[in-house]
Amino acid sequence: MENGCSREEIREFYIDHDKIPLHMKLSYPPSPLENGKCPLLILQHGFTGHMEEPHLLAFEEAARRQGYAVLRSELYGHGMSGGAFKDHTILKWVSEMMTVIDYARSLDFVSDLYLSGHSQGGLVAALAGSMKQDVLKGLLLLSPALMIPEDARRGNLLGMTFDPENIPDSLQMDDRVLGGNYVRAAQFVQVEPVIRRFRKKVLIVHGDADESVPIQVALDAADLYSDVELEVIPGDTHCFDNHLDQAADAVGRFLGRMKEA
Repeated sequence: MENGCSREEIREFYIDHDKIPLHMKLSYPPSPLENGKCPLLILQHGFTGHMEEPHLLAFEEAARRQGYAVLRSELYGHGMSGGAFKDHTILKWVSEMMTVIDYARSLDFVSDLYLSGHSQGGLVAALAGSMKQDVLKGLLLLSPALMIPEDARRGNLLGMTFDPENIPDSLQMDDRVLGGNYVRAAQFVQVEPVIRRFRKKVLIVHGDADESVPIQVALDAADLYSDVELEVIPGDTHCFDNHLDQAADAVGRFLGRMKEA
């Protein structure tokens, strides 16, 4: 068990999920709390991503400034975690995210738990968050790629076109190969009922110049969540390349309000 919230260092370690090592980093807020406890934000990367991307580091720092600990994880086939990229699926990530949530719950300094994810990590956070909403206080979706399942059913996904009824064993993505089981698993994910089931507070942050995940995806999700704040960053991209400070400020403001609620 970890104790207290006053440490400056970042702990780097692995946890096990069905014999797959998941790479983790845990950072603490700069100032201790009197009772030795603090809220924790789980922060998840997206498709082809990793935990050291600039936008994730900016969100981590925004959370820490608000007195949160931050747990970053890398899931199957990404970063320094186990598994091959071509073999990862949404369902594998959801299962692993539930393991990450359980690990975070085991830390005895954690007062409240929040789940966040960028892009595909946002989709996974929405899915796992709905399953685990009884242990979460809030959900933060950052450029969430909630359209992946529907795109997989249409046969036009992540720049790849294919017959959705006859999925190939592998699909070529620039310099990467993605297994056909990724598409098969994604086709069976139903996003709308998952969103409608979630009753806790939600923040969605999205750039209106996002070419990877159209802003309409965020607008549609905001209409479905029962208690949601939508922060649209004008002129910004999928990874908030133009106005990362505004996106990070939106995350910090939301977490600050949630801490006081």
